[in-house]
Amino acid sequence: MLLTITHETTYHYDEPVPFGLQQIRQTPQSNHLQRVVHWNTEVEGGTSEVSFADQYRNLVQLVSIGEGRDSVALTTTGTVETFDTGGVYGAASELVPLWLFQRSTPLTFAGPRVRELLPASPVDHSQLDHLHELSAAVRDAVAYETGTSTTTSTAEDALQAGSGVCQDHSHVFISAARAAGWPARYVSGYLMMNDRIEQDASHAWAEAHVPGLGWVGFDISNGISPDERYVRIAVGLDYLEAAPVSGIRFGSAREQLNVAIQVQQ
Repeated sequence: MLLTITHETTYHYDEPVPFGLQQIRQTPQSNHLQRVVHWNTEVEGGTSEVSFADQYRNLVQLVSIGEGRDSVALTTTGTVETFDTGGVYGAASELVPLWLFQRSTPLTFAGPRVRELLPASPVDHSQLDHLHELSAAVRDAVAYETGTSTTTSTAEDALQAGSGVCQDHSHVFISAARAAGWPARYVSGYLMMNDRIEQDASHAWAEAHVPGLGWVGFDISNGISPDERYVRIAVGLDYLEAAPVSGIRFGSAREQLNVAIQVQQ
């Protein structure tokens, strides 16, 4: 499938900013799941300083906000050819060891609510069956609802609220999978939806490492494994390590963020 993506991110400040620095993770890479036909990110109101691959081989662009700016606009456009592998990414390709993905983070700490989701271990179930059951259990426990969580909400917060978005579903799944012994990680990217082109946020799902298969994806929010409608951008231990945009700024200016995304065949 050939997917065309436009991702516009605009920051407006109520007073000029002395200085800021943003990390942009919005560049896909070619692999056996996808082939990048072309990709470009334009920056208005800032300066692209350097690009590099982080410890997970994510492509990261550093953008500085010069003194006196009151807005910054990032416009990403590109086309990616995608392939359906049944959700299987396969063997690890990052620079870090597999055991790192069993490490808990503040967003993915496995508290008592997470541990209640851990699957039993009947002998007639494969590890893959267990993970699909875990995905369904997370979806049942956390209803998809926007506006009930933030980027700092934890897995336990989402279970306590009983609602959240794809970020929360992924954090809960990752937390429970790690507690049960599977390495797991967060994946950010894009999803072509069947009922719309315009979206107001990028997408997220989780991956768990299964012996004999490698990394396998689980989109808990949609109850499926990723197929050719998905474009993979970045991975990390949680949202904070795979966020499309993150950074710091000096001064006391208040910020308004606008995001507009189009994903279409």
